[in-house]
Amino acid sequence: MMTPPIQTDRILLHTCCAPCSSAIVEALLQHNIRPTLYFYNPNIFPLEEYERRKAEMMRYATALGLEWVDADYVHEEWLGCVEGMEDEPERGSRCLTCFRMRLNKTAQYAQEHGYNLFATTLSTSRWKSIEQINTAGGEAASRRDGLHFWGANWRKGGLQNRRNELIKVYGFYNQSYCGCEFSMTHGKDKR
Repeated sequence: MMTPPIQTDRILLHTCCAPCSSAIVEALLQHNIRPTLYFYNPNIFPLEEYERRKAEMMRYATALGLEWVDADYVHEEWLGCVEGMEDEPERGSRCLTCFRMRLNKTAQYAQEHGYNLFATTLSTSRWKSIEQINTAGGEAASRRDGLHFWGANWRKGGLQNRRNELIKVYGFYNQSYCGCEFSMTHGKDKR
């Protein structure tokens, strides 16, 4: 596992779902870094899917005794942000815009609540561009004094294999698309 860019025992971790978060959270705890889990995913559609993913994230956080934040579900606002990009492919400009929205909101929360470091579990998915995610996170951090983004590659160091093990251990619901209605229509990403 990579070392954080600053010395800290606290981090605000934007989480997209329990399966993608599980191995990352476990590794952070093993390195005495206690994450606060921040669930902000207005891209997820339909609402029932959002609620199901949120419930799994809450269940995991509760099982580990971790603090978690349930941010607003503002799907209409997200649709406005990606308007005109509906036909973009996965890893296209729609995804970058989505990452920017979500990580900017995470950075805002981090700054307002005294965190100096934030990261995201989005980069664990092999279907997403780490470069886009790190760009969005870096931009969000650069607009706030004293805030750093940890652009770790969570796919390395055995975390992907551990993720798959933890899905079975916890019996997590493991979705088959990134979350937005446009990813559903452009083919499921089949985790």
